[in-house]
Amino acid sequence: MSNAPFIPALRYHFLTPLFDPAMRWIMREERFKRPLLDQAKIQPGQTILDLGCGTGTLTIQAKRHQPEAEVFGLDIDPRILQRARLKAQAVRVAITFDQGAADLMPYPDQFFDRILSSLVIHHLTTSQKQQAMNELYRVLRPGGELHLVDFGRPRSLYARLLGWFIASQEEAADNIQGLLPGMMEQAGLHDVVETNQFTTILGGLSLYRARKPE
Repeated sequence: MSNAPFIPALRYHFLTPLFDPAMRWIMREERFKRPLLDQAKIQPGQTILDLGCGTGTLTIQAKRHQPEAEVFGLDIDPRILQRARLKAQAVRVAITFDQGAADLMPYPDQFFDRILSSLVIHHLTTSQKQQAMNELYRVLRPGGELHLVDFGRPRSLYARLLGWFIASQEEAADNIQGLLPGMMEQAGLHDVVETNQFTTILGGLSLYRARKPE
């Protein structure tokens, strides 16, 4: 468990109850989470991590997408994890939710076949981002893959204007400058590619895929 300071899902703890409605109706999360899952191609028997799982929406979708996979959700916020556990119980899916930080994961080396991450990396400082990428590499099995969606380099005037606002409110400047692929490569990941872009009310998102060498 981690006692390190962190930015809550909607920046302030009192807004956490609004997280799911905001993601569903404002961010239209299905537009980018479904392509992320489709891209990951989760197979039976694989071990999957949803990094920064929040209230567990993507984690639950991953388990439903492939019921024979073993699915974990990791988040640093104990309050939001409790919501995730209750949601999983309500729909009767078996998921392991753990508390921990992206830059210091409580898992052994080479544990996961796939790591998914949606809109969490922009909460981390530059040094935390790079350490998180190092941790992602550590816990991935050889041949394992990272599938990540987060704020990326803006592709339109609207996205540029909103992107720099998001960067000023969060730790997203690295994202907006397009530095995430380089951080993945520095950690040792190969075949790093931006596979898709999405425009949201809060700016442009990029979907990435990367692989740990065999």
